[in-house]
Amino acid sequence: MTDFTMHDKQSAPEASKALLEKSEKGFGRIPGLHAIMADAPGVLDGYQQLHQLFLESSFNNDEKTVVWQTINVEHACHYCVPAHTGIAKKMGVSDEISNALRDETPLPDDKLEALRTFTLAMVRKRGNVNGEDLSAFYDAGYEKHHVLEVILGLSQKVMSNYINHVADTPLDDAAKPFAWTKQGA
Repeated sequence: MTDFTMHDKQSAPEASKALLEKSEKGFGRIPGLHAIMADAPGVLDGYQQLHQLFLESSFNNDEKTVVWQTINVEHACHYCVPAHTGIAKKMGVSDEISNALRDETPLPDDKLEALRTFTLAMVRKRGNVNGEDLSAFYDAGYEKHHVLEVILGLSQKVMSNYINHVADTPLDDAAKPFAWTKQGA
């Protein structure tokens, strides 16, 4: 682990204490990522807001998981892939979907696969998707507002994935059963 501080409600900057309390209420504990983000209250606040907004998006739980995990896997986030595997279980997402995302194998549903393909295009092309990318996404049944919601999810995941990379955030105990390493890494 690098020298980033993992704060608790006592050591955190004053402006982060209520945010950590919110994390604890939502997750039953303070996730390690949130403990690190607490060093910069605006970062933790922004992340929590993006997370809530993405939860409120029009995507169902399977689709939210596809967006999150596609980005997590592409970014090879050692922390977020296991964390979102546990979150997916709590959201009722099937192991078949979770395993396909973790293992980068085909998803059991063509529409979900189209969502993964489009999300990957957004990540790999840094948002510079082309008409073919958009057409394939729309042909699968998605609409323009879904494009924007993928970008919302991507914004949230860039924050968490990059912070976990620089901080080498240790896995939370709840995520340890779902530990993951990117294939070929």
